[in-house]
Amino acid sequence: MKKTDILIVGSGCSGLYAALNLPDDQQITVISKSDLESNDSFLAQGGICMLRDDDDYDSYFEDTLKAGHYENDKKSVEIMIRSSQDVIRDLIDIGVDFARDENGQFLFTREGAHSHHRILFHEDITGKEITRHLLAAAKAKPNITFHEYTTLIDIIETNNICYGGVVQKADGHIDIIQAKTTILATGGVGGLFQHSTNYRHLTGDSLAIALRHHINLKNIDYIQIHPTTFYDPDTTKRSFLISESVRGEGAKLYGKDMQRFVYELLPRDVLSKAIYKKMEEDHTQHIWEDLQTIPKKELESHFPNILKHCEEKGYNPETECIPIVPAQHYFMGGIAVNYESKTSMANLYAVGETACNGVHGKNRLASNSLLESLVFAKRAARDIERNGPVLPDDETLDALIQAVPLDRYTNVKQIEKNYHQLVKNAIQAQRDERGDRDAHETFAFNHQ
Repeated sequence: MKKTDILIVGSGCSGLYAALNLPDDQQITVISKSDLESNDSFLAQGGICMLRDDDDYDSYFEDTLKAGHYENDKKSVEIMIRSSQDVIRDLIDIGVDFARDENGQFLFTREGAHSHHRILFHEDITGKEITRHLLAAAKAKPNITFHEYTTLIDIIETNNICYGGVVQKADGHIDIIQAKTTILATGGVGGLFQHSTNYRHLTGDSLAIALRHHINLKNIDYIQIHPTTFYDPDTTKRSFLISESVRGEGAKLYGKDMQRFVYELLPRDVLSKAIYKKMEEDHTQHIWEDLQTIPKKELESHFPNILKHCEEKGYNPETECIPIVPAQHYFMGGIAVNYESKTSMANLYAVGETACNGVHGKNRLASNSLLESLVFAKRAARDIERNGPVLPDDETLDALIQAVPLDRYTNVKQIEKNYHQLVKNAIQAQRDERGDRDAHETFAFNHQ
């Protein structure tokens, strides 16, 4: 058994940023289901939004609400936007290199449903640039320890108070990590779907655990489809994202007749619907995206990794169109949290894609994901520092931990299978309850 002050489940940007903002006198344990870099934060291509000045506030606020079908929590949106410059300063302080012009001023790009250029970026690997610096900074702190290939199987709780988790370690052994405070940062649900830009091991584990322990969830049927991923008939692999920034810089979308059929900068859910409709009309498995409209210098400097992937698949985007299909991309719902990222259970927080503070509403605005994850991770850290955990006396706590029946968790594969089905059923039940048939309704779960 391991004891720690704070257990963070997940090594993406939200978990790492929370760790970096917690007090140095706290022992922090970060576990990752895979290696430390196999998370969707490393995959984010387009960029991270920042409020450029007060003149852009109303426009940014409205863009976020409009994309979210006005189902957003307005206070969460305000917090996110007003905190954006602070977060960007933190990132620059640890070495994150955003694109700048010859005078050293930030370069801003634009993506779908944004009325202005307000997105900072680093080539087409912004998520990797941010998260690798967060990881390096966290590794440099002596109070933060990491455990790879360590899976959270369950939380330890009684009377709606969390005291840590049951984990399967890299060697397969089941163990307990006793923690005064636990932060769930386990990412999205893409591994449950046939086509997804997510890593396949991201299967909504925290949602299943929350369901088992009656922790409040919110909008778990709000699942975003990204309109443009590279079409690959092999569905066992993660779908490769073709960044929205590509369309923001001028790329066009065509049907099989090679004619433009839609405005490319519509909100993601609206554009996905239009693409699905066109594929149905054309009786095709994909549409086409034309990157030849982007100047060669811009294409090569801004999107080198997209070019590389396309070339590896036998396409040269500088001379021909590439095949595109929508894929599951992001999870707007999740474990319900307040403005400090607290769940309905004491000593338990949730941040990043696994949490739902309402900021995204029904559909996320492009490049708000990294920002939202970081803003509310920092707020979680500050709240933990201010308020501390709810704990019984040592003798009571020791008895509680010793009473955890570890033999219940020996068949981890069956537990995971049950968890996957539990989450799928809950998502489908929410869809059925709403009677909502949106773009994601055409999207299928994996058969596991």
